[in-house]
Amino acid sequence: MTSATPATPATSVINQIDRALDMTGAIVEAVTGSQLTAPAPCPGWDVRTELNHLVGGMRIFAAELAGTDPGGAHEDDWLGTDPRTAYTTAADLDRAAWHRPGVLDTTVRLGFGDVPGPMAALIHLTEVLVHGADLALATGREDLIAEEPCDDLLTVMHGMDFTVFRRPGMFGPALPAPAGAPPHRRLLAFLGRDLTRY
Repeated sequence: MTSATPATPATSVINQIDRALDMTGAIVEAVTGSQLTAPAPCPGWDVRTELNHLVGGMRIFAAELAGTDPGGAHEDDWLGTDPRTAYTTAADLDRAAWHRPGVLDTTVRLGFGDVPGPMAALIHLTEVLVHGADLALATGREDLIAEEPCDDLLTVMHGMDFTVFRRPGMFGPALPAPAGAPPHRRLLAFLGRDLTRY
């Protein structure tokens, strides 16, 4: 019997992206058609808008990593009439792109500039995990959120200078989370989500 190869820091973030894609996929699968117009924790967005933003971002990230054309701009309509299939397609492309050899040794071009592979991976992990948690809150499926990855990501954020990300269009000032709140709620509050309605 052979033991599993331990994850290196490089493979660890890829594994975390895989887990986030799986978690968010389960949440998206549970979204009903009537819930697409429910308000999401992102101010001014409903569930469909946030899911479309997530899917568009995944398609663009995957195309950037693979050196291909994503086929649209970030806020185009990526969902069409079948949001679940749109997410699954994007997740498959995204997962394959992050598993390309040497992917973390590349520089990734994002909307605000070029970013080294490891930081791009952390940013993308945040996008998938946080938007997944947002969608779970908006649709009443917090039971589908994986708490360990949320706790791990929050620990990473506490250990870095996060001020550069607290700007319009990204994340607002941290808000307090109630005592005893689960990791996903503490993570969302740290990122400026107002969770008083959820």
